Parts: sequence; structure tokens; C-alpha cells
Amino acid sequence: MASKTVAKDIITLRGSAAIVSEFFGYAANSILYNRGIYPEESFAKVKKYGLPMLLTQDEGVKAFLANLTSQLSEWLESGKLQRIVLVIMSKATGEVLERWNFSIETDGEVVEKGVSREKSDKEIMREIQAIMRQIASSITYLPCLDEPCVFDVLAYTDADVAAPFTWMESDPKLIANPQMVKLHSFDTKIHKVNTLVSYKNDEDEEEQ
Repeated sequence: MASKTVAKDIITLRGSAAIVSEFFGYAANSILYNRGIYPEESFAKVKKYGLPMLLTQDEGVKAFLANLTSQLSEWLESGKLQRIVLVIMSKATGEVLERWNFSIETDGEVVEKGVSREKSDKEIMREIQAIMRQIASSITYLPCLDEPCVFDVLAYTDADVAAPFTWMESDPKLIANPQMVKLHSFDTKIHKVNTLVSYKNDEDEEEQ
């Protein structure tokens, strides 16, 4: 009698950290492209998560994001990362126009005891696809950025984490009375990532 083998997708802490840090790298590229922070021609198309994705070819930005995702992976493995925020600011004034907020919930038992969890890779990919589609359609629900902009990344970690020498303490770069759009989340069963974008509400200025 033929036997049937059912494979289970085992998620380890290191594997989950790799999934989440890689996700942020692709999400950051997508935000920078779709919000027009860098010229369209400076991005190259690749396929990831079953979707056409765009990656920057700017060497400075590539190096920044590579170093960033490496550091995020380290913090995720130690269970110390609470939130990562990509901030878009006016190049001329430094005013914060958008905050892309990725908050992270970590399964403490996995960090403390080294146990693993089970979840299908396909299911995780579907959840990430939904977020990437929302980022790609952000032009439909966010105001147009009609001035040159720059970006920065803020990491919120546990208080006992020493900042690497390439990072510095920062103010939270908040937006007064922002509008907010909650996006989809994804969950590896070890790290759950909740996504929210807040943006400057120009309607307040128009009413004054």
C-alpha cells in the first residue's frame, strides 16, 4: 500500500527573522518607488512573492538597505525589535509628510526556549502579497508628494539594546494630527507584523 508523506513548514526563529527583514527590504524599495522618492528609471523589475517588484539600482540606497536589513535580522532573532518606521520628509524643510509604521509582535517563548512553529510558506507569502499590493496602490489613498523628498528609517528596540555605531538616537519624527490608513498584517507564527501608514492632513491647512 502506497504511503502519503505530508511535509510541514517548520518556522524557526532565524528563519522568521530572515523572512521579516527581507520583507522590509522589499517593502522599503516599493515605498520609495511608488511614492516617487527616487526616479522611476533608477529601479529594476524583479519577481518576488509571486509579484513584479522594483528594486533600487542606486548604490548608496542599496548599501543602506542591505546594512539595515542585516541589523534588523539580528534584532529580530534576539526578540528586541518592537517597530520599524520608514519616514518620508520634505527635502527642503525636513517636515515629516508620511510615516510607514511596521510594528512587530514577537513570540517570547520561541526566543526564550528555542522552540519552532508551523506555518505554510504559501500562506505567509499570500499575506505579504496583500501588503505589497496595498503599497503599490498607495497613490490611490495617499496625497501626492509634489516636492522633492528624502527618507529615513527609525528602529524602536528594547531599552537594553545598545545602538550600533552607524545608528544614532532620534526624535520620533511624528506628524501632528495625521490621517492614518491601516494596511494588512502578516504572521510567521513567531513574528507578527502590523502595518500602518500615517500622513500629513492637508485639509486642516485648507480650512484655516
